[in-house]
Amino acid sequence: MKKLQIALISPFPPMPGGISRFSSELSRAFRATGHGLHPVGFRALYPGFLLRILGVPPSRPEPAAGGTLVLFDPLSWIRTALELRRRRPDVILIAYWAGFLAPLCFVIRRLSGIRTVALLHNLTSHESFFFEPLMRRLLFLSVDGVVTLSETVARQAAESLPRTPRLELQHPDYAFSCEPPPKEEARRQLKLPLDGTLLLFFGYVRRYKGLDLLIEALALLPSGSDVRLVVAGEFYEPLERYRKLISSLGLEDRVVIHPGYVPAGRTQLYFAAADACVLPYRSATQSGVAGIARGSRLPIIVTPAGSLAQSVHGPSSGVIAGGCTAPALAGAIEAFLGAASLGLEYCVDGGLSWEGFARSAADFLAEGTGGRP
Repeated sequence: MKKLQIALISPFPPMPGGISRFSSELSRAFRATGHGLHPVGFRALYPGFLLRILGVPPSRPEPAAGGTLVLFDPLSWIRTALELRRRRPDVILIAYWAGFLAPLCFVIRRLSGIRTVALLHNLTSHESFFFEPLMRRLLFLSVDGVVTLSETVARQAAESLPRTPRLELQHPDYAFSCEPPPKEEARRQLKLPLDGTLLLFFGYVRRYKGLDLLIEALALLPSGSDVRLVVAGEFYEPLERYRKLISSLGLEDRVVIHPGYVPAGRTQLYFAAADACVLPYRSATQSGVAGIARGSRLPIIVTPAGSLAQSVHGPSSGVIAGGCTAPALAGAIEAFLGAASLGLEYCVDGGLSWEGFARSAADFLAEGTGGRP
């Protein structure tokens, strides 16, 4: 197979967020496997009024990413499509995480005339909108194929886009470029207690991510449990609501909140300091946080929401709760603690490599491009 020239439309660093980081790693992997990669980034994603609706904290303005696209400016879509038509890459790959991206996909495909594939992080928004069914139909008219990152999204795509070619892959693991510090040193740098079991909740705080369930689960653990929780991430809900919940349950000395966006350079410290990462989600497809935990060889405790259970590669890599409730999470945490008390060690195996992901994706992207011998 000849090497492809791929245009990847996505947020890229310095824009924060999991999709930006995912696309940065994928770009590196495409290049490492011999393909040409042309990044097409966003200068801005959301207008101010929508940021307020979504609850994006006003304290951190969204940075310009040196890109050409503005998600809420159709004229920038047209300019980008015409530029891609001039460049003539073999294929366009578009990172897709919500229904409001479907019109962009439509314009890019129709005006560029180039084979276009959607990389489905999600098929619908976590906070669903009334126009999602219409956007799914528009997406079907806009793409020549889709790549999914979880069994849940693959199933949704099969139902919503039955005639669209699909490739189902799994979210690769993230690896840090340097060795992590020892656990005690990481805790010292983060000003966290040096003793006891430390659980980590990492990333954006939204209702569907279930932080309140995890806090309630902590209160259900047997008295005398030396378990603490550190919450590191940006709150898309009122922080005071969580502080009141912690206070009402008498957990002030067991829950530490580090609010605000965690830059990549500091992320490794939290995963080095923790004994397990908890994903207490009410709903989910897949999670980049699980990929960071696996890449850090850190056990994970997850609910069975969406395809989160696929993040646990066997009993030695974590615990799957029996449901998406506080009692079920408490039971999963107790199971984790019980294994540790018996001297059982968790040995977290890595998943699909980024290079393996890039090779499989490139094989799929080459179909219909003339990229096969």
